Amino acid sequence: MPAASSYSLQTCSSSARSIASKTTQPLALTDHHQRFRSLSFSSQLHSLDLSIKIADSRRELDSNRLNAVVRAQSSLGTMEVDISLSPRVNSVKPSKTVAITDQATALVQAGVPVIRLAAGEPDFDTPAVIAEAGINAIREGYTRYTPNAGTSELRSAICRKLKEENGLSYTPDQILVSNGAKQSILQAVLAVCSPGDEVLIPAPFWVSYPEMARLADATPVILPTQISDNFLLDPKLLESKLTEKSRLLILCSPSNPTGSVYPRKLLEEIAGIVARHPRLLVLSDEIYEHIIYSPATHTSFAALHGMWERTLTVNGFSKAFAMTGWRLGYLAGPKHFVSACNKIQSQFTSGASSISQKAAVAALEMGYAGGEAIATMVKAFRERRDFLVKGFRELDGVKISEPQGAFYLFLDFSSYYGAEIDGFGKIDGSESLCRYLLDKAQVALVPGDAFGDDTCIRISYAASLSTLQAAFERIKKALVTRRPPVPV
Repeated sequence: MPAASSYSLQTCSSSARSIASKTTQPLALTDHHQRFRSLSFSSQLHSLDLSIKIADSRRELDSNRLNAVVRAQSSLGTMEVDISLSPRVNSVKPSKTVAITDQATALVQAGVPVIRLAAGEPDFDTPAVIAEAGINAIREGYTRYTPNAGTSELRSAICRKLKEENGLSYTPDQILVSNGAKQSILQAVLAVCSPGDEVLIPAPFWVSYPEMARLADATPVILPTQISDNFLLDPKLLESKLTEKSRLLILCSPSNPTGSVYPRKLLEEIAGIVARHPRLLVLSDEIYEHIIYSPATHTSFAALHGMWERTLTVNGFSKAFAMTGWRLGYLAGPKHFVSACNKIQSQFTSGASSISQKAAVAALEMGYAGGEAIATMVKAFRERRDFLVKGFRELDGVKISEPQGAFYLFLDFSSYYGAEIDGFGKIDGSESLCRYLLDKAQVALVPGDAFGDDTCIRISYAASLSTLQAAFERIKKALVTRRPPVPV
């Protein structure tokens, strides 16, 4: 198709504009209301002028599918193309963390000195021994397809790691290596959930969990937690929300976005509830397990009494080993479930990168919990956490739950909501507060509503201490005197 060198969009109604710019919120139309929009493209290639009309868009009565017919007119005649999207895609929201990170990056590239504290990746380089293993794999010609489930070498190494560090016994055929832990999680949800099943998700949650449930035609059931409880799930709330449709409970410890770590005793209470519901499985997201601050300790849910058969454990190399770009994660669980995920992957992406898998073997040979290199990284994260916790505790109106792991602060700024700011407007929630801080302080953060808690915002401290010091001063300056008056 010829490339368009200019683009113009005209709409005859706000509803049509909604189609053009907000694909995540499908337009509801009746059979009695037609919406038309005209788009014109011009190109120097082939002197092709197109006039496109999207007509007769309507919501079908038996589904949420949006029909849209495009008529393209050219010297070759008229063509009609249905550009509607599936209801499954229309039900999914885009990742707000990705969107904000991309926006901040664009501002930096445009010369705006934005401090980016939105992305969830370590700021450290991949340890040299891991990088060298990847380089050697390329030099030695280890660049072909691997078995779909991962190389035998890597899966065996993962089994040893899980036995030595987590007290879990698996065989290589109970391990599936994927292109990142995100893929591992999605495939697990797709494998075990049927349409109408319920996926229980404690909030605050990682932004992708509910959307993955929707992709599986399952229903996300959100379980709110409280900052006063360090954002840990109340077992009584869990039990009250269980139904015959409950299929999967997702736990993330250490947590993104809160940094909370589930103590073993609490996990045992949750396990007792799970044991009473034979259909309920648990997906344990343990990607941050090595980024944890003493005296907190990590407990794998599958290691609890009776939970091995009920648990799908997800882990990977992105966070602890600073390998986000290598794209490598894995799933461990009963063979029946892992084989189902393996089947999905075989028709989806096939095996993960051969080069990354060689590098991952080197990572697992660095010693217990990654050895000295990872311990040094965790020490730096702890220093950064301590600096920010101390600073924000001194900032009027901010509520804090001190993170025990990962590299995020999830802070309650709701006392600033309602403030009217000249030249900006009203701060009415976490999203407008983050927009204000990006505009005024030039610091990119993620609004808490993306994680299911609009009272908070997430700050990633995967940045140098000097960068965090500068960011804190900017935020402090932007918020001083901004709290609305407290009614008497």
